[in-house]
Amino acid sequence: MILLNIDIKQKIFPLKTKSIEKQNVIFKNLNFNISNGEFACIFGPSGCGKTTLLNIISGLDNQYRGQINLNGIGSKNKISYLFQSPRLFPWMTVAQNVAFPIKKEKNSKKIALNLIKQVGMEKFASSFPNKLSGGMRKRISLARSFSNNPSILLLDEPFISLDKKSADQLRNFLINLWKKNKPTIIFVTHDLDEAIELSDRIIFLSNSPAKILLDYKIKIKRPRKKYQKAKNSLKRLLSASVIKI
Repeated sequence: MILLNIDIKQKIFPLKTKSIEKQNVIFKNLNFNISNGEFACIFGPSGCGKTTLLNIISGLDNQYRGQINLNGIGSKNKISYLFQSPRLFPWMTVAQNVAFPIKKEKNSKKIALNLIKQVGMEKFASSFPNKLSGGMRKRISLARSFSNNPSILLLDEPFISLDKKSADQLRNFLINLWKKNKPTIIFVTHDLDEAIELSDRIIFLSNSPAKILLDYKIKIKRPRKKYQKAKNSLKRLLSASVIKI
């Protein structure tokens, strides 16, 4: 079932250089669907509009022509957004941060502690963010993004600043949480290895005005760490395919 239909006729950022106003067209006639429960990666060069696309889907940016249609939007469909930086509240403990989106629910503390445990941070539930490493803060942000049981989870290169070991751990946590909760995920990256490892589908965007160069469904079984040869072959295929377009 299609959960999300993206139909952006035009998105423009005004530019002013040497007193001359110009229009930077980010999107023009960008249209695609995302299915319920799908893990989709948006892959493209820096500046092509990946973050702008997430901001439009989330409702943070409504300065565009077109429509974003959510099937059955309302109380059933909730959107979570995981940014590049953790954005934790420094005056709240780990448990309070994770429980914040659902603080009005009676079982908010129980849900928060369960999620904290799933990302291996149960020993730090009473700690404050300034006592945690960067990777640990990212884990807490990831746990918080699942606390309201979202229908759609948007992730904007959330592991970009981490070392390989920490990033790999967080990718594993993300996949496990996704399998258990089954939100629809839209994950922005410019790391093709990461996109292949995580997603059901990779949507390749061109430079702006962005258009879809390739929409590819990945058939490698999970867990994909077992299939390094297949992943390497697919990476070469996709890289060559996009270059030819």
